[in-house]
Amino acid sequence: MALLARRDHPSTQLRERLQQQGFDPALVAATLAELVAERALDDQRYAQNYVAYHASRGQGPVRIAADLKGLGLPAELIDAALDSGPDWRSLARRARDRKFGPGEPGSWGERARQARFLQYRGFSSDHIRSALGRDLTPEE
Repeated sequence: MALLARRDHPSTQLRERLQQQGFDPALVAATLAELVAERALDDQRYAQNYVAYHASRGQGPVRIAADLKGLGLPAELIDAALDSGPDWRSLARRARDRKFGPGEPGSWGERARQARFLQYRGFSSDHIRSALGRDLTPEE
């Protein structure tokens, strides 16, 4: 309970931490089942809070999904949490505007630089294209 008092944890991470501390795996499983029944431990709530927090920091769905998968959450929960998240296109646009200003990139080099930044932040190619605005013509 001390671990849950500080912040939410996914059940897989909590299971691993308790077993590393030497608790019996059967006792850990029974305790986690009881916490889930009492809704003190809820992986869906954890995933939604994780998405909301990291999206507010300007991170995209690809990066967030990879982080949640690394924490051992099931793909169905991850997809549901991402679907209930913010508008990822506008979030990519805001992240780009915060870093590079409101104007569209003026050259291919600048466009590539901004695209790499958004890709690092975890946005998909569709979100990046939307955030960068119109495509440049070869003359530009």
